[in-house]
Amino acid sequence: MSVERQHYAVTLAILTVAATAYAVQQTLVFPALPTLQREFGTSAAWVTWVMTAFLLSASVLTPIFGKLGDRFGKERLLVVSLCLFLAGSLGAAAAPDLWTLIAFRVVSGAGGAVFPLSFGIIRDEFPPERVKVGIGLLSAVFGVGSGLGLIVSGLVIDNLSWRWLFIIGAAPVALVIVVVRRFVPESPVRSLTRLDVPGAALLSGALISLLLALTEGERWGWTSSRIIGLLGVAAALAGVWIVVELRSEHPMVDMRLMTQRSILLTNVTAVISGFALFGSFILVPQYVESPRGLPGDISRLVDYGFGATATRAGLLLLPSSAMMLFAGPVAGVLGRRFGSKWPLAAGMALNAAGAAMLAHWNSRPWQIAVAMLALGIGIGFSFAAMAALITENVPITETGVATGMNTVMRTVGGVIGAQVAAAVLTASTIPGTDVPSRAGFDQAFMLAAGAAAIGAVVGLFVTRFRPRGRHSVSLAIEND
Repeated sequence: MSVERQHYAVTLAILTVAATAYAVQQTLVFPALPTLQREFGTSAAWVTWVMTAFLLSASVLTPIFGKLGDRFGKERLLVVSLCLFLAGSLGAAAAPDLWTLIAFRVVSGAGGAVFPLSFGIIRDEFPPERVKVGIGLLSAVFGVGSGLGLIVSGLVIDNLSWRWLFIIGAAPVALVIVVVRRFVPESPVRSLTRLDVPGAALLSGALISLLLALTEGERWGWTSSRIIGLLGVAAALAGVWIVVELRSEHPMVDMRLMTQRSILLTNVTAVISGFALFGSFILVPQYVESPRGLPGDISRLVDYGFGATATRAGLLLLPSSAMMLFAGPVAGVLGRRFGSKWPLAAGMALNAAGAAMLAHWNSRPWQIAVAMLALGIGIGFSFAAMAALITENVPITETGVATGMNTVMRTVGGVIGAQVAAAVLTASTIPGTDVPSRAGFDQAFMLAAGAAAIGAVVGLFVTRFRPRGRHSVSLAIEND
């Protein structure tokens, strides 16, 4: 028996809504951290775990769910991840205390699997000539949703209770779960490999140790025994994981495939792009909102910023979000015609230009908006090209786990970028205060620009690799 296959445009629309809902949640909470700190009467250190817990959970679960999707069905695992995401969002909205909120944020992190699973569905279901455009649009949504999250968060914080942040995130997910189950077909392509439990456990432990050290390094001290210990554990677990994967008959991640030049350099570019972009997106709202909220005598010393509200700060990011939506599919078209490495390199070069503009051309709000416009096009190009390069260079049975690993690489780069940016601002303050100086912001933006420029060069060396043979494929269609 066969299953009716929906038109690919219907599938893409549904996947886009699902991806947007998750992407919005990535940044929705960030502007609300001071509000949550006051609400629960806790310290700044503990309230940041509302973001850290979500980040750790998403990083660990994304490649695992991607692998499970390759094995048991991408549509099935997409529904599971969205159900967990919905449960976490609703639980967070009703959380009576900080610890409950953090626990539900861990549950919500399962939604991170929406991207690798969706990329796999697109590759399996779309006509070959439409795959790169579909991946481009979905990749752009990652950046669009992050920008929208800051805008929506500003509106909610200025006008409503923080609980609406999670209700807004949950509402579209409930609908998406129904339509995914009803309209998105299950993939006929399955991997016959078993789940590599030791590999999954070792990878999870390494990621948790590494990301925990990176996120807490500034607060605990980079030379403290806890940070050094965590980094040591991360390195040891990563080493053992590589050995286990190389010896496993059914590895969770095919290390030989990951070291192929095309995939390796694409993942290196993902780390660099995360480093360059995450810091910029966190720095821009902080820059434009200064000196709002500072005591009068200190605010007179601040020679930057516009005293913007959270809502206005979010609106300054709107041009970049809008351009990502168009740039992603354009990158897909260019990649189909010329090869995906060219939009990747061009996107990273535009990211470098945008960050450099933020460093040297930032005295007026419209200048910030123009710089964000360049960043928006660059992010749309680079994110779409990275996803396309991974999907076209791995066997069809490895799409979920391979794109999941690429997402993790970008996340790791983003955490490093945010910590480096924070360290630069801490090291360059207005004399007699702990307020970052304008020079500190300029230096942080230029670091992002330099990293993006390096990413553009790395992107030029990505070459096409066509995988062969040792991967088994099962072609079975379930009548759901």
